[in-house]
Amino acid sequence: MFTHEVFNRDIIVYKYSMLTPTNYIVNTKLFQEACQTAPENWGGRTTINKPTGNFFYDPWELKDEYKGTVWQTLYDSLPVTKGEARIIVLGPGQAYQSHADIDDRYHLNILGDESFLIDLMREQMHKLNQDGIWYDMDAGFLHTAANFGRRARVQLVIRKLLKKNPYVKRKAFKNKATSVHVNRNSQFENITALRALYTAAGNPVLSVDSKKKELIGNLFRAGKVYRGF
Repeated sequence: MFTHEVFNRDIIVYKYSMLTPTNYIVNTKLFQEACQTAPENWGGRTTINKPTGNFFYDPWELKDEYKGTVWQTLYDSLPVTKGEARIIVLGPGQAYQSHADIDDRYHLNILGDESFLIDLMREQMHKLNQDGIWYDMDAGFLHTAANFGRRARVQLVIRKLLKKNPYVKRKAFKNKATSVHVNRNSQFENITALRALYTAAGNPVLSVDSKKKELIGNLFRAGKVYRGF
């Protein structure tokens, strides 16, 4: 059963992690101007900036035709290094196919009523509101969006840039010395005896590299550890 978060103009309660508000809020007058000029009849997606290098890793810059417009002011109201920025229009009664994305997004809801972002993995609905707040979306979850209202839903959506090779070497925080298990050698003695028995009988022998009998836990072992950040 789908549920959606509780929303109040003075108090916002967010129960879920897929869509969370940031501290970046658009000026009220500017936001109202954007709502009045929102391109409901554009349809689909319109990219307002252009890449300067790699699509996913390098910053994008605003296209000349959008400079000096309300779209540049909205674009600049998010003070982060930006990836692709798109004006996305979802018409009344429309929805997207289920999908997940490699990169997370920032969302600014400009226009629309009764529109929802739907987390299909958790079966949760997030109502999209015209509140002038930039939202941080974890797009790695399987999701969709639907417009149940009578007018188009218009959003400015900006991709977060990915980090190149986001792995760093770490040292495992394990400092106890390992010791030899009392039964460690018996497993090899048993294998040797069984091998001799089967070979003498003319039967084939299949060697399987199984897990050795060792102590586990907070014990130091030589090697390298890499983790993402």
